[in-house]
Amino acid sequence: MHAISIDQVSKYWGTTHAVDRVSFEAEAGALIVLLGPSGCGKSTTLRLIAGLEQADGGRILIGDKDVTHAAPSQRQIAMVFQSYALFPHLSVAENILFGLKVRRVARAERDARLKRVADLLGLAALLERKPSQLSGGQQQRVALGRAVIAEQPVCLMDEPLSNLDAQLRHDMRREIRALQQSLGMTMVYVTHDQAEAMSMADRVILMRQGRIEQNAAPAELYQRPATLFAARFIGTPPMNVLPLADGAGGAVVKGTAGPVVWEGKGEGLALGLRPEDIAFGDGAGLPARVAAIEYLGADAIVSAEVGDTTVAIRAPGGSRVRAGETVRLAWPAGAEHVFETSTGARIAETARPRLAAGQRRSA
Repeated sequence: MHAISIDQVSKYWGTTHAVDRVSFEAEAGALIVLLGPSGCGKSTTLRLIAGLEQADGGRILIGDKDVTHAAPSQRQIAMVFQSYALFPHLSVAENILFGLKVRRVARAERDARLKRVADLLGLAALLERKPSQLSGGQQQRVALGRAVIAEQPVCLMDEPLSNLDAQLRHDMRREIRALQQSLGMTMVYVTHDQAEAMSMADRVILMRQGRIEQNAAPAELYQRPATLFAARFIGTPPMNVLPLADGAGGAVVKGTAGPVVWEGKGEGLALGLRPEDIAFGDGAGLPARVAAIEYLGADAIVSAEVGDTTVAIRAPGGSRVRAGETVRLAWPAGAEHVFETSTGARIAETARPRLAAGQRRSA
C-alpha cells in the first residue's frame, strides 16, 4: 500500500516552476528523503503534501484519499519544522500536549500518550522545564514529541536538524530513524545534507530545479548515478569527471595522448571516477602530476593534474606521494561511470573499460 502518492504535482510562482510535474510514491512505513540544493523545490513539495501550499496541477493522495484540495487538518499528518516552533511560555509537557488539547482529546488519553512519548524520547525528567532551559537537542526532541504524540500515519520533517552542531546531528538522525522504524510511521524528510539522506533513507529523491533528478535507494544512487548532477552531488569529495576525446584505439582523457581508458568514441563523453575508487598504480596506469595533498588524519585527499582536469584521490593518511611527483592512477573494473556531456545522462555501458587495475591503496 502506498501511504503517499504524488502524481504530476506542480507549483508555480509567476513564471518560476518551483515544482514541475513531480511524481513519486511512498510505501507505508518507509522513510523517504527529499534531497537537493537550496531552491530545488524540496521544501515546497513537502508543503504541498502538508497542504500549506496549494498545488497548481496534479494530485496528492494520502492513503487512498485524494487530499489535493483538503485543509492541512484533514490530511492525517504530523509535521516537524526547521525551527522548533515551541511556545516559550509553556512547559515541555504543555508543548507536547498542545495539539491534543486543541483536538479535545480526553485527559486520561493525553496523559497516557504523554508518558509513552516522554519515555520513548528520554524527556520524562524534563517535562516541567521551559524551552529556554533546554539544549538544542532537547528542544528538537520536544518538537519530535509533539509530532509523534498525534499518532498520525504520516510525518513530514523539513530540515529538522539544520540548527544543531555536527555531532548532535549525527546522534539525532540515528534517533529519528530508530523512532520512525519502531513506530512504523511513513516519513518524508527534507534535507540538503547528503549524509542525512544516505544514512537514514529507504529511498532518496534527488531534486534539481523543481524536478526529480533521480529516485533510488541510497546504494543505487551512489553506485549508479543516473546523471552527472547526481554523480557530483552524492559523495565527498564529489565524483571526478574527466572529459574524453577520441584517440587511437579508443577514448582518452582530454588533454592527454593516452592511454586509452574506454573503448569506442570519446568525443562528447565524460568519464566519472569516485576518489575512493582510484589507487596509485605500479608503473601502469594513467599518468598524473600531484598538485596538492590535504591531510585529514586517517585519509588524505590528493589532488593530481590529468590533462586539462584536476582529479581528487582518497588515499591513506600516511600516503608517501609528494607535490610535484608524477604518479600513475588505476581503478578496478566496474568503477567507471560514463556520461554524455551535452545532456548529463548516463550512457548504456555497451563499451568496455580499457584502463583498469586492482586497488592498491598505498603509495
